[in-house]
Amino acid sequence: MDTNKNTKYDKAYLRIAREWGQLSYCKRKQVGAIIVKDRMIISDGYNGTPTGFENCCEDDNENTHWYVLHAEANAILKVASSTQSCQDATLYITMSPCRDCSKLIHQAGIKRVVYMEGYKDVEGINFLEKAGVEVVHIPDLD
Repeated sequence: MDTNKNTKYDKAYLRIAREWGQLSYCKRKQVGAIIVKDRMIISDGYNGTPTGFENCCEDDNENTHWYVLHAEANAILKVASSTQSCQDATLYITMSPCRDCSKLIHQAGIKRVVYMEGYKDVEGINFLEKAGVEVVHIPDLD
């Protein structure tokens, strides 16, 4: 496997995830996710409120509402309502997954996670590694 070629694709997909995150209405953090299988984007997502809710992620004190869905959860849920499968796919995400999302990632069958920024809590990454998911950190896209 050509590592340079992989890195080139990884960075390109992370750029798409970053661009996708810009669509989020959240003020505190805009996170984007792309799920790729066999070099094809099968899903995308960004953090935001559930369907039918006002596109406002924070309350008056700038705290994130508990019901806001994370980018990777939105991307995985989108696959669940399609004919695709996340089995053996790669998740590209602008921020490393939290604990709750890491469980979804593993359970969905995603085998590789590539992320840009680290989340304050590393439990999600630790869980994924323990579960046998390959985790790659690429902080610089240039």
